[in-house]
Amino acid sequence: MATPKPDAVLTSAVEVARAAAVEIAEPGTVGDHLGAVTEADRVTTHSFACTAAAYPGWRWAVTLSRAPRARRATVSEVHLLPGEGALLSPEWVPYAERLAPGDIGPADRTPYVEDDPLLEPGFEATGEEDVDQVATWELGLGRPRVLSAEGRDAAATRWFEGEHGPASETARKASRPCSTCGYFLPMSGALRSVFGVCANEWSPADGSVVALGFGCGAHSEVDVERRPPERTDPPVLDDDAEIEFVER
Repeated sequence: MATPKPDAVLTSAVEVARAAAVEIAEPGTVGDHLGAVTEADRVTTHSFACTAAAYPGWRWAVTLSRAPRARRATVSEVHLLPGEGALLSPEWVPYAERLAPGDIGPADRTPYVEDDPLLEPGFEATGEEDVDQVATWELGLGRPRVLSAEGRDAAATRWFEGEHGPASETARKASRPCSTCGYFLPMSGALRSVFGVCANEWSPADGSVVALGFGCGAHSEVDVERRPPERTDPPVLDDDAEIEFVER
């Protein structure tokens, strides 16, 4: 495709383009002329710096055109466009993907995701014998889909690195891990070797998934340090002591 030749009439019409930008821009925000680009035959776009404080790095783009054999430029479009290094708004995120853990209330309902990568049909074999056995059993409960390998990895990573994982502050201060606690209920299936559920109402993790390496001060086999009771001597009364009363 041949490169269009610069149009002398349109290229020289800088003031026409500036007037078009000034007409729609906030007063005083049309800056220096940045140049002109030939878009097509008899179509040229002039650029002007935008000096508005809210749009650093942006530019006013004014497209001019002219009819064949005409000697006058006509304004076609005026736009405010981002330049290199311009301040842009964050990329649009669909509402269905904006939810974060903790956003769902008692009466809220999340939309159904048909192609959820964290789930797979419950009847699909994974190649792991223990996982497939669990999936077969879960299918009998009437659930059409169960966690995929990717879904299990995502959950395991989140739990392991969370507040009930072995690296949390509570775990680092504990004297014994959950794996040796009588209140620790191991999970079934593929995650049994890493996680369980705490059943101690005195624990900050009661009812939550905990890693085997997690621990807290409510461990069933750990006791507090018992100090011997302090001995207090009985009071001594001196019946012969004189009591001096002072008048106020």
